[in-house]
Amino acid sequence: MSNRKIENLLVKFLCNQANSEELDVLHDWIQDPKNESLLKSYVKVKLAVDYNLIDFNKENSKKQLLDLIQKEQRVRKLKIVRNWSYAAAASIILFISISYIVKNHFNSQLEVSPAVVEQENSIQSGTDKATLTLEDGSEVALEKGTQYQNQNVSSNGQEIVYNMASASKEIAYNYLTIPRGGQFYVTLSDGTQVWLNSDSKLKYPVSFVEGESRQVELLYGEAYFEVSHSTEHQGANFKVFHSGQEVEVLGTEFNVRAYKEESNVFTTLVTGKVAVSYNNTSENLSPGQQSELNLNTGSITIAQVDTKTITAWKRGVFMFKSESLQDIAKVLERWYDVDITVAENLKNIEFKGTLSKNQNLEEILTLFKNTNFIKEFTINNNTITIN
Repeated sequence: MSNRKIENLLVKFLCNQANSEELDVLHDWIQDPKNESLLKSYVKVKLAVDYNLIDFNKENSKKQLLDLIQKEQRVRKLKIVRNWSYAAAASIILFISISYIVKNHFNSQLEVSPAVVEQENSIQSGTDKATLTLEDGSEVALEKGTQYQNQNVSSNGQEIVYNMASASKEIAYNYLTIPRGGQFYVTLSDGTQVWLNSDSKLKYPVSFVEGESRQVELLYGEAYFEVSHSTEHQGANFKVFHSGQEVEVLGTEFNVRAYKEESNVFTTLVTGKVAVSYNNTSENLSPGQQSELNLNTGSITIAQVDTKTITAWKRGVFMFKSESLQDIAKVLERWYDVDITVAENLKNIEFKGTLSKNQNLEEILTLFKNTNFIKEFTINNNTITIN
């Protein structure tokens, strides 16, 4: 391969624009010992960058760069899926920035665009936090680094676990409220596991009545349920309510999304079987199906969906499949606890791709900006404008 082509690959890599095939080529080229001096020359001379790489030929420095490339080879790309005239500019590598390469691996003084360098007042990603409302109405703040315990429940600040004691004869309710910029995990007294997304609230019994239907209510937001099977509870089924919708299960895994600003409730079945009911309408779901309840009309429609995409939030990533920028902005608002205004002409532009929930918000906005479809974004405290 010509020196010119390798130089172009290095530039594209440092600018987060190399595709997977190009990363493979660059990885192999760097591993070849005869190319080490050329690599140093390109980085310091051709790119006009002082990387302080006097000892670049040392194995440790070389390994750091190879590790970075291998990490990039494993990530996905973000693409515009409409307005194909911009498709060539739309592919961008995620989860890495020039500032990360420079500051963490090469101790460089490279000056780059402010849109790429991490800003001092960066808006950080959400974290584990919630407010527990006890049966007497008192509230307990739960967050990383805190501990809480009473006779019924304990929390390490990242999850809350209820005692699997003998079922009670009277029901007392607790509430778990997740703010914007938060998430939390709870194990109910019957062993059912619930993951709660940002801006969500769940009502549930401290302990269930033995032999009777186990019932909880998702007041708003999004939750993923892994339900303890009815055979472990004298055949008692499990029900999730929201605004008149009832999801009845025996033991299964499913996701319910019912945010306050949305008029539709989405129930997605991952494994098992559930029945979704509203007024006099009832539909059974099979794995891979999603029901969409229109709260205005009361109608329920069923569709086949990719459950991995819908439940990706539980695994610490955002996965978008032909999502509009306006809808993506709503997801980011909840996780980063910000308000985002999208220019009218950009709201319906659709993207697909995967983003880490651990990135700060500037990094994600920069990825969208690098598509050249978005001209700029501005940040004023917790208010973001995209133009």
